[in-house]
Amino acid sequence: MYASELTKYPVKGSDSIVPTDPFIYRFYEIMQVYGLPLKDVVQEKFGDGIMSAIDFTLNVEKEEDPKGDRVRITMSGKFLPYKKW
Repeated sequence: MYASELTKYPVKGSDSIVPTDPFIYRFYEIMQVYGLPLKDVVQEKFGDGIMSAIDFTLNVEKEEDPKGDRVRITMSGKFLPYKKW
């Protein structure tokens, strides 16, 4: 079941600017709140550049917690420094 979903052709974005699916909206919300601080931290540690979305892996794990299970999402992308032309 998961393999077939994860091997479909990737589609960038959704039907609307602001996602209406509650699960996807949380990622939108996370980036609205933490996007700029996250960018600043990454660029402080690596220099000016971006994280690749092509040379990229994403792992999802279940983290058991007495207060309720948690979702651990780990993103790993190659750092691509900005280059002058």
